[in-house]
Amino acid sequence: MTSPLLASKNTDFHYEALYRVLLNSIDEARLIRDPLRTLAYGTDASFYRLVPQLVVRVDNEEEVRLVLKEAQLRKLPVTFRAAGTSLSGQAVTDSILIQLSDNWKSHAIHQHGQIISLQPGIIGARANQLLAPFQRKIGPDPASINACMIGGIAANNASGMCCGTAQNSYNTIQSARILLADGTLLDTADESSKASFAQTHGELLATLKGLGEKTRGNAALADKIRHKYRLKNTTGYSLNSLVDYQDPFDILLHLMIGSEGTLGFLSEVTYQTVVDHPIKAAAMLFFDDMERTCRAVTALKSAPVSAVELIDRAGLRAVEGKPGMPDMLTTLGDQAAGLLIDVRAADAQELAHNLELVSSSLTGCEPLNPIEFTQQKDIYDSYWKIRKGLFPAVGAVRPVGTTVIIEDVAFPVEQLAEGVLELQGVFQKHGYDEAILFGHALEGNLHFVFTQGFDAPAEVIRYEKLMDEVAQLVAVKYQGSLKAEHGTGRNMAPYVSLEWGQEAYDIMWEIKRAFDPEGLLNPDVILTHNANLHVQNLKPLPKANDKVDTCIECGFCESSCPSKSLTLTPRQRIVIWREIQRLSVTKDQPERLALLKKDYDYQGVDTCAGCGLCSMQCPVGINTGDLTRELRHDRIPDSKVGYWIGDHFEGVTKTARLGLASASVMKNIVGDAGMKVLTGAANKVSAGVVPKWRSTMPKASIPLKTLLENSDCSATESDQLTVVYLPSCATRVMGSSPASKDQRSVMEVMLSVLNKSGYRVIIPDGVESSCCGLAFQSKGQFAVAEQKANDLNTLLLAASENGRYPIVCDTSPCLLRMKETLDEKLKLYEQVSFINEFALPHLQISKKSARIAVHVTCSTTRMGLADSFVSLAQQLADEVVLPPDITCCGFAGDKGFSTPELNASALKTLPKAVAGCDAGYSNSRTCEIGLSEHSGLDYQSIVYLVDELSQPR
Repeated sequence: MTSPLLASKNTDFHYEALYRVLLNSIDEARLIRDPLRTLAYGTDASFYRLVPQLVVRVDNEEEVRLVLKEAQLRKLPVTFRAAGTSLSGQAVTDSILIQLSDNWKSHAIHQHGQIISLQPGIIGARANQLLAPFQRKIGPDPASINACMIGGIAANNASGMCCGTAQNSYNTIQSARILLADGTLLDTADESSKASFAQTHGELLATLKGLGEKTRGNAALADKIRHKYRLKNTTGYSLNSLVDYQDPFDILLHLMIGSEGTLGFLSEVTYQTVVDHPIKAAAMLFFDDMERTCRAVTALKSAPVSAVELIDRAGLRAVEGKPGMPDMLTTLGDQAAGLLIDVRAADAQELAHNLELVSSSLTGCEPLNPIEFTQQKDIYDSYWKIRKGLFPAVGAVRPVGTTVIIEDVAFPVEQLAEGVLELQGVFQKHGYDEAILFGHALEGNLHFVFTQGFDAPAEVIRYEKLMDEVAQLVAVKYQGSLKAEHGTGRNMAPYVSLEWGQEAYDIMWEIKRAFDPEGLLNPDVILTHNANLHVQNLKPLPKANDKVDTCIECGFCESSCPSKSLTLTPRQRIVIWREIQRLSVTKDQPERLALLKKDYDYQGVDTCAGCGLCSMQCPVGINTGDLTRELRHDRIPDSKVGYWIGDHFEGVTKTARLGLASASVMKNIVGDAGMKVLTGAANKVSAGVVPKWRSTMPKASIPLKTLLENSDCSATESDQLTVVYLPSCATRVMGSSPASKDQRSVMEVMLSVLNKSGYRVIIPDGVESSCCGLAFQSKGQFAVAEQKANDLNTLLLAASENGRYPIVCDTSPCLLRMKETLDEKLKLYEQVSFINEFALPHLQISKKSARIAVHVTCSTTRMGLADSFVSLAQQLADEVVLPPDITCCGFAGDKGFSTPELNASALKTLPKAVAGCDAGYSNSRTCEIGLSEHSGLDYQSIVYLVDELSQPR
């Protein structure tokens, strides 16, 4: 018998050999095996922790094929990973993790939007964005659609609020490109590919055909399968394919849906799309008890509703007092429950008809409040935001050190009330008093959410007993589904045989062996011989920092992060920081701890843009940038240098302006290449004080004093129109790019627009020494940042006559900082919002026949001004391009000078997105430097275009 130590050494040898072979074909940067990134990239949204030996970021099908073939030669298990938002442990491994690079985002739209082909790296919401012009969408609509990817949606057969069973991936898939365990590629839409596959894999096809005939010939089993899929069901493999189809290729295609990477890799899926009704209305109704609530669900089953979401009393308590929720929530009894009812239509007339049918179907159901549907977007959106926020609402208030678990089951809808009441009783019996129930009531699909600690053996036993009893209740007593839409994963794999029975379970194992004879694709997921799998390899969630302790590691934040392709995402930063804190307490792996700390400086701290976009996607509102800034402060506490710069800010900005002027002269002598060499060396010697050269580095701005001497800021037709203009320190220092057609500074252009609009402009006295504090805050110099904000507050209160006059700032990030820190009496406007609200009514615009690119900065998005910015651009130019994959540009104040690779990574898709545009526009001078360099366009403030196209009315 081989000793464990020898087996371990042999395994290590195989991983090393695999690494060496892959290195011949795949860039070393995409073969990841260091302790920090294997942990970070190997973490998903579940409560399981396995750390891969090797993470391979694959670029294309050939690389997937290579990894599969070489892994199979060495009998090494392989797991596929898309966005990692799966909740059941489908995407974790202690072996090889195949992760999608950014190269998997191609798509093709066919038949005017009726059909769409998608690579697995496309985010679900992006697919719907592509289909929006056709008023179509993909069928699946999971709550994580803004973060999850097509690969995961198909592999888990995800559904969602409005999807039901008719529009899930199983029922809308048309074809797919599939890579099997041995690396063979099958395109089910290509007859030649199918013919070739039949020659090489005839045995697999024969097995599937035989299983289909056997299953259809077994009336009892076939009826059981049809019953199971009348409900939502993702427990085990898609056995409905064996009764729904006879052609083995159709069976194979539909078995891949919901197979969770255990049968093969989906490199492309082609969906039949569904109608996306543009007119929507929603209502929240409340009932005395669960029985009455479920009776209303039954009444709505035949009504023209798009979704009916049930929320139990505990769930309603979790959202009491939230914006948009009715006050009556606080008056409901302990047994009450609610329904969110959504109705959609093609036009207003159809909607009115549908609403009438829905209301009449509820006659006699006795809701506690009037049946009132709203089309008001903010209220409608708030209803759905609250429904989608129920899961994290529990996670946000859980005790530190516990995890939040969400399971989803399905009861036959006619037995929903009884099932819900018994399920609530099971939770109370085992002491899960905080558990909440909610879900897609029309399908009998319920999610239950509760907090769970795994640090004590007794807690693990309590959880195990709970799941055993839930499984008996749902799968045996009610013949329901233990997994309705979240996929089987690791946490339900031990119960698959209980739900399906031995006969169906044996067929599943036959399917697994036919596709994956060696059992190397995502082993133990869906099918397992380990009865305790669901309580093993549990993820620790130690206390790490008050700013991030509520994180549930769902991954919703990742799609918006500018560093996601370079280093870490917000979720991954939190994962690593938690591990650093855990190891700091246990002290059991000092070498690993030292490595994590060393690598985290760059991976976690230096390359975080701190843009805060993660907080907008995070269900519990975590801004991981707050943690980063705190760590920067810990690294370099408030210093005498910081205070000195703050106290001598006017001189510092003059010096910076002089430096830019000198650099422009030097550039004319040595060129861009020479400047990069010189500044690179100076940056290293000065420890980052001297910025690295950018080819789009601006000239020095005109001194404010000179500008004021040459401008008349007070002569207007009426003194009634007055505005305080605050030029940011960026625009006071940085002028236009040498390549810009308009060589004026932003300040000159702002004054021109304000004067055309008839405004008397006040520029505060002492503005040259002012700063909002953002530059200091981003570096963790909190005390200086607060001091500068206080000084600016005093300055602006005086200039605006205690808030009498509006204040406009020409740089979006600064304005956001001001809104967060300055007196509420001050009426603060960013340039776009001020122009839209105050300037445009006084201007006549001559729209330009041009195609322009617009970059909405992260601060603009966080202030809720993205739509306003796009609207302004659309009033100025015939065609406006908004690059779809770019959220934050990653320039991050001065990060673009010190860490230019962050900016480059964030904008790598920009050139293709803006190809054919005439010019680019934004609203932050520093952002425009990087945008210009990486796009090939000249980006300027949007005020330049306003000035170019406007005349006074």
